[in-house]
Amino acid sequence: MSDINPNRRPAKSVTIFCDGSSLGNGREETRAAAVAMLGFRGLWRAFGTYLGKATNQQAEIAAAALGLEALTEPCAVRLYTDSRYVVETMCGRFRRKTNHEWWKRLDNAAARHQVEWNWEQGHAGHLIQEAADRAARKIAALGHVEPSVLQDAVDRVGVTEPEDGVEDGPELF
Repeated sequence: MSDINPNRRPAKSVTIFCDGSSLGNGREETRAAAVAMLGFRGLWRAFGTYLGKATNQQAEIAAAALGLEALTEPCAVRLYTDSRYVVETMCGRFRRKTNHEWWKRLDNAAARHQVEWNWEQGHAGHLIQEAADRAARKIAALGHVEPSVLQDAVDRVGVTEPEDGVEDGPELF
């Protein structure tokens, strides 16, 4: 779902795990947040945003966009989310009936990258997915982004082994 020439692969590979949370989804007191965990060469960084009265679907879309927007150059991205809604829609299997402005943001964020959309079951014990989920829920509950929440997510993940064949270079996010 990228405008990049498919014959030319970006030099850098990044992994993104993202999650959105909407506490009180669909009710007046809804508080939503989105978090993306970006991994490059074994190191992780967390990005988060408070969304206010967004639905859970909107928070999931925003989380994917947030991760892609954080990248400073075109990359090959393996993006993991526990939202089948995001994966199936971005792969063209679901029609976009609602949330058009949210989808536009995600389309724009994905445009310069080669994105592989992957579904990861939520609440199944995956370390990075659980760290993103926990941070999104905490930010939604607080009503703002607290840097310590994002740092806690990174600390929970730690350092993973770098992938083979990844090029050295400047920071990507």
